[in-house]
Amino acid sequence: MIAIGNVLISDDIIGEYFACQLSACRGACCVQGEQGAPLAADELPLLAQYYDAIKPYLTEQGINALEAQGLYLSSLPDDSARIDYHTPLINGGACAYVVFDEQGTATCGIQQAYNEGKIAWQKPLSCHLYPIRIQQYEGFEAVNYDRWRICKPACKWGKSQKVRIHQFLREPLIRKYGQDFYDELCAAAEHLDQQNQ
Repeated sequence: MIAIGNVLISDDIIGEYFACQLSACRGACCVQGEQGAPLAADELPLLAQYYDAIKPYLTEQGINALEAQGLYLSSLPDDSARIDYHTPLINGGACAYVVFDEQGTATCGIQQAYNEGKIAWQKPLSCHLYPIRIQQYEGFEAVNYDRWRICKPACKWGKSQKVRIHQFLREPLIRKYGQDFYDELCAAAEHLDQQNQ
């Protein structure tokens, strides 16, 4: 583990290779899974603020799911007093905010609205950071690599391009923790590489 301030980062983040290859997975992480994308509490007002601008980008099924279930759902994990928030699903399948391009690749309606300058919020941070997942504990955060079989093409492509997880996720890591944190993480990666030579 690497400690930067009150953040503990798994060695996998700087050691494992990963680079999304949407042509291979077709955005399966937006479509598969038992639950929608995790949401931070401070992102919930953004969904309400921007929903009218996001709505034109969504599918009819997504809009119906959101209007039936709400813009987000909450759950209380058995082992925690905290409330978890996540995006609703369409009939237990795809995220309600998912859209598909002409090739059938899943993308994000929130991201599309952002890309076209309609909103000032890129998308949920958990989506931007994937395959990193962040767990909150009392006094610190744990940053871990979430291994999922659907991401095997990303692992293979990342290895062929020599791109590690922290390099692929440079932008969202800076978005979450800032440039100084990211620079320190890169320095830790370089130190680890030197030790392994």
